Amino acid sequence: MKIEEEIIKYYERYDESKRLASDIGPLELVRTQELIKRFLPSLPAVILDVGGATGVYSYWLATQKYTVHLVDIVPRHIERAKAVAEQADSPKLASLRVGDARKLDFRDGYADMVMLHGPLYHLADKRDRLVAIAEAKRVLKAGGLLLAFAITRYAGLIYGLTKGLVFNRDYLRMITTEVETGQRVDCPPGAMTFPNAYFHLPQELEQELREAGLQPEATLGIIGPSWLVPDLEGSWEDQEKRQAILEIARLAEREPVLGPRILSVARKAI
Repeated sequence: MKIEEEIIKYYERYDESKRLASDIGPLELVRTQELIKRFLPSLPAVILDVGGATGVYSYWLATQKYTVHLVDIVPRHIERAKAVAEQADSPKLASLRVGDARKLDFRDGYADMVMLHGPLYHLADKRDRLVAIAEAKRVLKAGGLLLAFAITRYAGLIYGLTKGLVFNRDYLRMITTEVETGQRVDCPPGAMTFPNAYFHLPQELEQELREAGLQPEATLGIIGPSWLVPDLEGSWEDQEKRQAILEIARLAEREPVLGPRILSVARKAI
């Protein structure tokens, strides 16, 4: 099965539109927006949200007057995003399209910023990831920024420890492979998780960006160890505790391996 078919099949079973609404999702959403704001270009500017799923970040950026194009390989995601676009009070996107990060339908030097969300962990083969990064570079203007999102090498290990999944021999075998190689393969039967993926060490992500011709400027942890707080959802509802959770995420952002998701920022040479 081709990787694109595998990705589409996975998201036919998993509802990505609900992911940011529970568990670590609200924390991830706030921190991702916080970090994106840090690197946004001056208006007017064009942003490509590649692998942007149902458009959570696309629509948020559109409210700030950016020209935003949403691209995702999963038709279901684009259908959901179009349903949002049809609402009377919805901010307007420049375009919504089914597309592959490895072959973007935009001219050279078109965008001020490109965001790569899912592609860098769904594309388990390094050659595919390098093609996707090179495509982002191609469509960027000189001096433009790529925001490259990835999952850290130890995400499955830490999650498995907190949920007791490491006592399942199949799960332990899976995360052993992840830690040793970065590859997620042989998921336990019935596990609702990526069947095939690549999880990065921060230095690996930066090296891939360099190999594709971009210059990394910062690699940051998005939520850090804050996702480990007891009763995260309940604590998030308490405003005082929420601020403490966010402060910890900010405090630890320079140690990306402490959390499940990382952001590497890289620039196209002028």
